[in-house]
Amino acid sequence: MMQGMIIKNMSFKVGQTLTIVGVSKPDATNFAVNIGPDDQDITMHFNARFNAHGDENAVVCNSYQGGSWCEEVRDGGFPFVLGEEFKLVIEFTPTEFLVNLSDGSTVHFPNRIGAEKYSVISFDGEARIKSVEIK
Repeated sequence: MMQGMIIKNMSFKVGQTLTIVGVSKPDATNFAVNIGPDDQDITMHFNARFNAHGDENAVVCNSYQGGSWCEEVRDGGFPFVLGEEFKLVIEFTPTEFLVNLSDGSTVHFPNRIGAEKYSVISFDGEARIKSVEIK
C-alpha cells in the first residue's frame, strides 16, 4: 500500500506533536503524509492536491482500513505553493489529529483506529521531506 519514504518503529503517541517540513516539486500534482499502526493500514492520510484525483488546490484526509478507503474529510485551507517549502504541525489528541497549516487553518481528523500510539509514518507523491520531528 505505501510507497515513498517510510519511517518505521517510531513512536507517535497521544499528547505529542509531529512537525514535518518539506518542499513540493515545481510540477507536483500532489503529496501525502500517512500515519498508521503498520504498513497495511493508515489511520490518517493527509493528501495535498495541487491537481490530482479531480481536485485542484484541496486538502483531502482519509483512513485506509482492512483494504479499503473510508470517508473523506475535506477541511482547512490550502497554503501550499508549487516548488515552495511547507510545514505541517500535527497534534495527536485522544480523539483526533489536529493538522495546523501555515495559513492558520486547521484540519480536524478523527482518530478512527483509536490507538494511543502509531509506529509508521510514510510520505508519498511529489515532495521532498526535509525534517520530521516528534515532541
